[in-house]
Amino acid sequence: MIRVRFLTANGQEIEAMADTGQTLLDVGQAAGLPLEGTCEGQMACSTCHVILEASWFDRLPRASEDEEDMIDLAAGATRYSRLSCQIMLTDEMDGLTVRVPVESHNMQGR
Repeated sequence: MIRVRFLTANGQEIEAMADTGQTLLDVGQAAGLPLEGTCEGQMACSTCHVILEASWFDRLPRASEDEEDMIDLAAGATRYSRLSCQIMLTDEMDGLTVRVPVESHNMQGR
């Protein structure tokens, strides 16, 4: 099991447990976070945008050029932004900490 820590826009800390191979989007949605994922992980939107804790950013595989293009469209994007649908969790990511941007809203009500 992999431990993932989500920091919400209102300062709440939510810890979730995940299996290797799950996407960060799936874990966040299961934890009730407002990560919409409108395109269902097809990298056609930026509604699953998260901001990695700086110490984690360079430890994860680099974003693809397509992902970087979608991040450019995300509200509140930063240097440490990623699409949670593109982060496949591995054992090495145990303890990963990400922030859910204040601009995140799940309009689908999952």
